[in-house]
Amino acid sequence: MSPKDTVKGILSDLPTLVAVAVVETETGMPLASHANIADFDIETAAAYNTEVVKSKLKAIQALKLNQTLQDILLTLTDQLHLLKLSPTGDKFIYLAVNSKDTNLAQARQIMKAHSASLS
Repeated sequence: MSPKDTVKGILSDLPTLVAVAVVETETGMPLASHANIADFDIETAAAYNTEVVKSKLKAIQALKLNQTLQDILLTLTDQLHLLKLSPTGDKFIYLAVNSKDTNLAQARQIMKAHSASLS
């Protein structure tokens, strides 16, 4: 499934999202994206969240943990930002949702289902 199809699928399952993107882990470039808020800068969000992913991968390596990074949850004042790596780790899904509108477990399940198609 293409990154564009992944974004469409997540949007279909979670139409109240703030923004969603499939991002290339190495470069931080969004391969496909959608924002429901006109002034939400998905390019900037993708770039900075790539740094979060890379930092955590470096920390896992530095601590010599025999672990694979699966996802990251960032809790803001009224938003949840979720990062879910593809099975190969070369891409990740970035999802921003309003914490008042969205059930965290549901959002995580939707991301898990769609990330499997990114291998």
